[in-house]
Amino acid sequence: MTPLVQMKDVSISFGGVKAVDHVSIDLYPGEVVGLLGHNGAGKSTLIKMLSGAYKMDSGEIWIEGKKAEIHSPRDSRDYNIETIYQTLALADNLDAASNLFLGRELTTKLGFVDDGRMEAETRKIMARLNPNFKKLKEPVSALSGGQRQSVAIARAVYFKAKILIMDEPTAALGVHETKMVADLIQELKKQGLGIFLISHDTREMMELCDRVSVMKNGQVVGTERVEDVTEDDILSMIILGKNPRAAA
Repeated sequence: MTPLVQMKDVSISFGGVKAVDHVSIDLYPGEVVGLLGHNGAGKSTLIKMLSGAYKMDSGEIWIEGKKAEIHSPRDSRDYNIETIYQTLALADNLDAASNLFLGRELTTKLGFVDDGRMEAETRKIMARLNPNFKKLKEPVSALSGGQRQSVAIARAVYFKAKILIMDEPTAALGVHETKMVADLIQELKKQGLGIFLISHDTREMMELCDRVSVMKNGQVVGTERVEDVTEDDILSMIILGKNPRAAA
């Protein structure tokens, strides 16, 4: 199977410090790859090169078997890559449909915003992703954390994302809300999306991911299938910067 994403030997420096140092990583359709590491390990910087927020100094990015040129967030979206940051970038005073189409509103033949069609499309995508979501008319400020995540994810999926980057998607969520997001991720996997998941929660990573890549000091310590490692193995990689399986 051709990977959705291949980041090959990518590097970037800030002020002489190598934030990402010759890192290679890949992602396949229907797969969740977790990125773990302490703050400053390089995981967010690595993903920001894929999302177009940073321009890499060296290396290559390949999307679905073809070399990609990503110099801006617009370039990234053109390759069907969508990023859901921890802040979600939702307009609190607007409802779900208005947020889903924010900046990409559907219009009538006369050029007016087509609120009815946007609501209908929102109902369709929500029925696919989160059938329990009913609060279409309320401002997103009135929604729970998990429901807000649903809106952000629906926006990405509606606009044909094949590659989804999720930054700390369950941070500050309760148990029920976390389960809701976990269910959404499983649904996206079934639909063939590939997901990069950034988190500090090793237990969550073991439950949600197919593979985990641990970074330290800008380098990949190791990438392992979750069924082949324990949580202690992953913690050891994060803290010590060594892969116990490689040593074995």
